Amino acid sequence: MSKILPDLKLSQLINLSFGFFGVQIAYALQSANISRIFATLGADPHQLSFFWILPPLMGMIVQPIIGILSDKTWCRFGRRVPYLFIGAIIAVAVMALLPNAGGFGLTTQIVCWGLTGSMIFGLFSLMFLDTSINIAMQPFKMMVGDMVNEKQKTTAYSIQSFLCNLGSVVGYLFPYIFTYLGVQNVAPEGVIPNSVIYSFYIGAAILIICVIYTVVNVKEYSPEQLAAMPLAEEAETGAEAGSSKTPSIAYTFFSIGLVQFFCWAAFMYMWSYSTGAIAEMCWNTTDTQSAGYQEAGNWNGVCYAVQAVGSVIWAACIPFISKWLHSDKLTYTLSLVLGGIGFISMLWITDPHLLWGAYLLVGCGWAAMLAFPFIFFTNALQGNPKMGTYLGLFNCTICLPQIVAAVLGGVILGAAGSQVGMLAVAGALLIAGSLAVALIKVKK
Repeated sequence: MSKILPDLKLSQLINLSFGFFGVQIAYALQSANISRIFATLGADPHQLSFFWILPPLMGMIVQPIIGILSDKTWCRFGRRVPYLFIGAIIAVAVMALLPNAGGFGLTTQIVCWGLTGSMIFGLFSLMFLDTSINIAMQPFKMMVGDMVNEKQKTTAYSIQSFLCNLGSVVGYLFPYIFTYLGVQNVAPEGVIPNSVIYSFYIGAAILIICVIYTVVNVKEYSPEQLAAMPLAEEAETGAEAGSSKTPSIAYTFFSIGLVQFFCWAAFMYMWSYSTGAIAEMCWNTTDTQSAGYQEAGNWNGVCYAVQAVGSVIWAACIPFISKWLHSDKLTYTLSLVLGGIGFISMLWITDPHLLWGAYLLVGCGWAAMLAFPFIFFTNALQGNPKMGTYLGLFNCTICLPQIVAAVLGGVILGAAGSQVGMLAVAGALLIAGSLAVALIKVKK
């Protein structure tokens, strides 16, 4: 039987996820600039998706481990908090190293497997950066599952989505802002521009400040406090899909996982190919050393920021839309359809400013992806003492599709014909995910 968790104040719900703002700045800098960084270091477009295998692979390994360990942890600092603090410290160190992959006197000659010394350094930095971001990110989801009751969970994850996307706006815009302020946006061949390097430095500083704020202001329930809370009476509840029984954890896991597969594969292709697609569409260049390509790289960050703004707005509206539609599932479906339309519309856009409308729609899909899977799954887990373990395993539904998409990226790029075509593929995947939402059964 699950515990009756008390209602939390709005300020407490915000404090639970405030550090996520800083973590997401780091994640935004990574997602918006990794393809740009490796392309600048000399990677071929058909190779780009392979550089994206490491982040989800590390997530599949690290997050279940963090879940299992934190389920068994209790110390004076809490249960989940120690892990997010350790992850943040490592992330700050690596964020100072990754954008300097073109420096340190590393060779620009091929060392092995078509990789130069600077690319290999970048790959190892990326591996440690994503590992540390995963260590810091997962505890935030777990703390909402641990400390927020079912009545407030949609609000709590919407706040988390709001802060997440607000952090994304900041991280995505940093290179553009630094360029506007006069920081160099071009560099010698094989070297990352200062506009990107400074963005990572400032992002690292904000990350650690935000995490410290959460560490200071969040007090997790101790084992003694949890033991003193009353037990809820379990009632037979139907599923939204019409079943007479509450869906099993396994069914909920795999049905949500199917939706996740399509959605995260779609965004993997956005992260891998959007810089090149924008350079082709709006700057008419594929030369990664050109000023036009670097301008497209900055504009890619602006478009991602617009997407994040769309996500912030949509995340704020999600509780009201779900109430109006009387269904979280319908809201989830609608959000993914809008995101798919946004991706597909990019096939016909050549004016960079018109991309903003497309990315606003993509933001609707992203906001739903950050909220609904965890609402459905943590509700199914409410009261389970292995919440962290299950959420760590659930992260595989995010990581595995990215790995599959990365492995197949070069082949699909050949069939799609261009990096712009890969964004249309992403749109088709989101719409497929919207159809799969119908298979999910949730507790009323």
